Amino acid sequence: MANMEKRSFDVPDERRTPPRAEVASVKFGDRVVSRVTYFPGFRWSTDMAPVAGTALCQGDHFLYVVSGRCHVTMAGGGEADFGPGDLGVIPAGHDAWVVGDEPFVTLDYGGAVRPA
Repeated sequence: MANMEKRSFDVPDERRTPPRAEVASVKFGDRVVSRVTYFPGFRWSTDMAPVAGTALCQGDHFLYVVSGRCHVTMAGGGEADFGPGDLGVIPAGHDAWVVGDEPFVTLDYGGAVRPA
């Protein structure tokens, strides 16, 4: 029988602070969820590309938006805005930036963590 488990982003398994962002990741066995906060002015191609060494984000994201707004553009065409209450899948090969003066906060189910 599986055991119940309760965790908190206040005590994450991993915490990272890339430029203009914060990531707190919690693991439940082989499952990971990250609370990611992107601050106003964040843009992946400006803030993360120099760190990652790629022009666009190469992560796949499955996310739920808690608050704030973000605009995403795909390398192959297509774009979308994400806001509070939205669920989304964003495949690798995208740029994204915070829209407005409010932080963009998401729960990301796997894409925001580094591979083991």
